[in-house]
Amino acid sequence: MTTAQILIFGILVATMALFLWGRFRHDMVALAALLACVLAGLIPAEEAFVGFGHPAVITVACVLVLSQGLQNTGAVDWMARALLPREAGRLTSMAALMGLGAALSGFMNNVGAMALLMPVAVQLSGRLNLTPGQILMPLAFGTILGGMTTLVGTPPNLIVSGFRAQAGLGHFGMFDFAPVGVAVAVAGTIFVALIGWRLVPARKSATGEGFDTGTYLTEVRVPENSKAVGLTLRAFEREIDASDAQIVGLVRNDVRMTAPHGGRRIRANDILALDADVDALAETLSVFDITLEELGSSSQGESAETEGQDASADRQQGGDGAKEKDTGQPAPKPAERDEDIVLRELAVLPGSNIVGRSARGMHLRTRYGLNLLAVSRAGTPPRERLGSLPLASGDLLLMQGPAEAIAEFINDTGCVPLGERELRLPERRMAILAGAIMLGAVGIVALGLLPAAPAFMLGVLLSMLLRTVPPRQVYSAIDWPVIVLLAALIPVAGAMQTTGAADQLAQFLVGTIAQGNAIAALTVVLITTMFLSDVMNNAATAAVMCPIAIGIASALGVNADSFLMAVAIGASCAFLTPIGHQNNTLILGPGGFRFGDYWKLGLPLEGLVILVSVPLLLIIWPL
Repeated sequence: MTTAQILIFGILVATMALFLWGRFRHDMVALAALLACVLAGLIPAEEAFVGFGHPAVITVACVLVLSQGLQNTGAVDWMARALLPREAGRLTSMAALMGLGAALSGFMNNVGAMALLMPVAVQLSGRLNLTPGQILMPLAFGTILGGMTTLVGTPPNLIVSGFRAQAGLGHFGMFDFAPVGVAVAVAGTIFVALIGWRLVPARKSATGEGFDTGTYLTEVRVPENSKAVGLTLRAFEREIDASDAQIVGLVRNDVRMTAPHGGRRIRANDILALDADVDALAETLSVFDITLEELGSSSQGESAETEGQDASADRQQGGDGAKEKDTGQPAPKPAERDEDIVLRELAVLPGSNIVGRSARGMHLRTRYGLNLLAVSRAGTPPRERLGSLPLASGDLLLMQGPAEAIAEFINDTGCVPLGERELRLPERRMAILAGAIMLGAVGIVALGLLPAAPAFMLGVLLSMLLRTVPPRQVYSAIDWPVIVLLAALIPVAGAMQTTGAADQLAQFLVGTIAQGNAIAALTVVLITTMFLSDVMNNAATAAVMCPIAIGIASALGVNADSFLMAVAIGASCAFLTPIGHQNNTLILGPGGFRFGDYWKLGLPLEGLVILVSVPLLLIIWPL
């Protein structure tokens, strides 16, 4: 063993030990490993940071941004209803999600399949009373398993096929991987759905959780094409029962009915007064294709008498309240501003100059370009229409508009913003755009028109231009510690190849353990490939192991296809670490995982893969 090989093994062991210890953040440990390799002369200083431009790193960053677009626009809500049964239990839901991920991964980039379903998994975790990580890890493993089922499912399969052709045996066909790959994927999915998910540590997301502000009173208008038209109020409430939203009033032809009878049927253009939290509100809007009433303009039917009362109140406060802009023209509506539209929760303080005033009377839209979407009030629920409701101290206001305009409103009125949390209300047009961008990027990769990195970067650019992800949100959507982790370890994995350490390790394990037995050698090749894939890039692992597999088969005088298939399966089974596969890396932050969390499910899953695949390899690709 050379000095360089001893050094890289020493650095790798120390790095793994620090990862498992968990005392330091994973990106710090990865950077330390990278710098150690540079100082030891294993990586040229000028190549130390090439990992930050590596296609895998760019792909992960872009996928995180596109996934944020699906969440922002409410596409997640429609996707979850289309793909998953609403009333299914944990077993059915988990199996359906993993099965879909595996099926998609067989014909498209694994990262793309994971990105499409990751927001759905987060939504599903809430319904099943699980942490996001308890759904995200099974999904990640399912998409990895699905990649081994076809030639184009994952890069290692293409590499294995190329080495087979170089050996004079021809390329593998599109579905040559399916007999073993599908069996392994099905067995893995069943195991995780039944038992395996229980082994995933229940951790909070690293991005934090929201806070509870109670329920909001809001008004929604029922359009003519809504699914709610013709339903009774009782049937409507049954549909939204799981979200804890309830109808507290009905407005028809400008007449408000408090506590309307449950047998009354909903008509087009009815206005429903709902009491719901923000998440329940988003669910209701997406289920029935109904829209929020945008309040704040007197043109929406507020009486002259009410306007006069609010104008009088403004004069009594000495003009300290919201002031009309002296421009001669009304301020533009939010949709007309060239700014990013946001949702913010504001609290009305005692002594605020808007106490006792209504939303329409303040002319929010003409003065600020803002919409008041909902009001949350402790104690007795208000009985007035939301637009004419006099605001009280302690009320929480759900405001929509440009961030700059909301800041101006806060300064003028003395309200205070609550701590930021993720708020979204579904918008069909934007959701379709976000979904089309993601599917378009995945399709470009699946058809081979562009590699994954530029295809997904094109999607990010379109997301910014079409505002499915506001430009200001692009960088905050990226989990930078994960990006640094991946970028720092790619050159380290490269050093394992250039020093010959990976080749040395593989040959030592095979020569020592197999001892001339073909079946034992096949098993060792599979296990060794799995191990290397857990600590270095799976494509690099396949490239290192393929020549070794062919050489062992030749020395033993047996069929090389069995060993090449073992390499393909092993390279697609990186379940022990977050760095073994990009999909594992993607869930590190959203799942709140630590480096040592993956093996708890990954180790028994890899054991199952060995038990299922070795007998099938001997049957389908006999020695």
